[in-house]
Amino acid sequence: MIANRLAQLRQEMKAHNIDMYLVLSDDFHGSEYVGDYFKCREFITGFTGSAGTALITQSEARLFTDGRYFLQAEKQLRESEIILIKQDAKGEPTIKQSVSELLTEGETLGFDGRTISMSMAKELSKVAEEKRGSICATVDLVGEIWATRPPLPKAPVWELGIEYAGMARGDKLADIRRQMREKQVLNHLIASLEDIAWIFNLRGGDTKYCPVFLAYALISEQDTILFVSRESFSDELTKRLAAEGIELRDYQEVYEFVKNIKGKILLDDKRTNYALFESLGSEAKMVFAANPSILLKAVKNETEIANIKKAHIKDGVAMVKFLYWLSQEIEEGTISEISAADKLEEFRQGDEDYLGQSFAPIMGYKEHGAIIHYSATKESSAALKAEGLLLMDTGGHYLCGSTDITRTISLGAVTKQQRKHYTAVLRGNINLAQARFKAGSVGSSLDELARGPIKALGLDYQHGTGHGVGYLLSIHEGPQSIRVVRDDVKEVPFEVGMITSNEPGVYLTEYGIRLENLTLCKRVEGSDSKELEFETLTMVPFDLSCIESVKLSQTDKQYLNKYHEKVREALSPYLTNEEGKWLSKNTYKV
Repeated sequence: MIANRLAQLRQEMKAHNIDMYLVLSDDFHGSEYVGDYFKCREFITGFTGSAGTALITQSEARLFTDGRYFLQAEKQLRESEIILIKQDAKGEPTIKQSVSELLTEGETLGFDGRTISMSMAKELSKVAEEKRGSICATVDLVGEIWATRPPLPKAPVWELGIEYAGMARGDKLADIRRQMREKQVLNHLIASLEDIAWIFNLRGGDTKYCPVFLAYALISEQDTILFVSRESFSDELTKRLAAEGIELRDYQEVYEFVKNIKGKILLDDKRTNYALFESLGSEAKMVFAANPSILLKAVKNETEIANIKKAHIKDGVAMVKFLYWLSQEIEEGTISEISAADKLEEFRQGDEDYLGQSFAPIMGYKEHGAIIHYSATKESSAALKAEGLLLMDTGGHYLCGSTDITRTISLGAVTKQQRKHYTAVLRGNINLAQARFKAGSVGSSLDELARGPIKALGLDYQHGTGHGVGYLLSIHEGPQSIRVVRDDVKEVPFEVGMITSNEPGVYLTEYGIRLENLTLCKRVEGSDSKELEFETLTMVPFDLSCIESVKLSQTDKQYLNKYHEKVREALSPYLTNEEGKWLSKNTYKV
């Protein structure tokens, strides 16, 4: 099937005089999760991970993806001609280097300009120029051969009330216009769906796992325009927005509209697609800078913080109910990875504020836990037995916020090696949770706290230690992160109100271990305003049966005992008598 699709694509490339074609994972907005209409890279390669880029010539096909997906990609590409390129791995070429290597003199590089950022397109254009070649950014060749392509999504758009958002959209627009004036720009064009949803206090259902809607936004000093599917907006919501000076126009109209923009316009070249950039007229003077809303939405307001803490209690209740259920049912031998994920989802759905999963659930039993972003299928779903480790990375969207939690638990006896590895991961998590750092610190200065105990065993993990988290938006939000230094990433310092994950791990062939909590950046009480720390938000116990307690310091033990005490106090009122007993039994003092 994949071979036939590649053959058809190569025929289209010849017909359009394109020698090399890039197929990205993105929609027209650079989103992490995309609607089915946009899954061109999955269609042409068979690789289902959320991140990856395909590069295709007449004689070769490559897929680039990161460390989260190496094992998954190896399995899914095994029967095809496609070569896996492990991004960031030593000795492996980048996309830019591969284009330079494979594109010969005078050849044409093609891609759908709506699915690639301005910054990336500019880099690739330079490579083509160096080869005395050209680029073609106006054709969607995968769309040409995808006969059963789903339609563009048009789910209903709804309003997030001020009791959840904590700030009116008029005030958010005023903040953005203030920053526009500081940059002396007349217009600001926004393509990022999360930014648009946050600014306008609106949510939708056009992408799975992230409640956003397809849109572009143009903000000027006088006008505010949303380019959307107008049928997704009720008459009542349309009138309410119009009363606030917000005009709705058709989604596809943006490319023609921007041709007539005059004067300085603020664009985020990493979050605006190349086709939009190319559509701007000669009288538009571009000013490139990050969208002001990125940092504004990363720093949660008091209402959002209070709500998010409630969401984590709700999520903790669902998790503990699930863990208790699993402990009672595991001996029956009737539970699979998929049925376990479904049961946890059932417990989450029991809360009236629950809206849906915040990402594809990971239930990785034994060796599946070593696949960092494993997603069980009917073919791969393993039966759970009363033995081995189960890695569970799941999360939910609630009206009061979003959650992301990973727990690894033992379903039976624990080996000495598993205890050693679990304890190292737990120590890394605790080290980071207890960090105190100066204002202005960035994630790379903290990353070693989490990796240290793991690296002491001669191990490491191929993913970041922490990512920003949105409020009922993307679970991987940014701009802050906790990871090793990267030359291509400009780090953003932590600020009070930012929510960041804490998720070190160990991955071997036989099993994987990851322990993840979400944390809130806050000022250290009683100190000057320059010292910051993390408050753990996640309310779910660790599996004490997996711990090698002699390897924990007294400080580690004090932290762990205090954390478990907090979990018991927060969750016990919402549990049955038996569930409460289970929680008490499994949060004893170490």
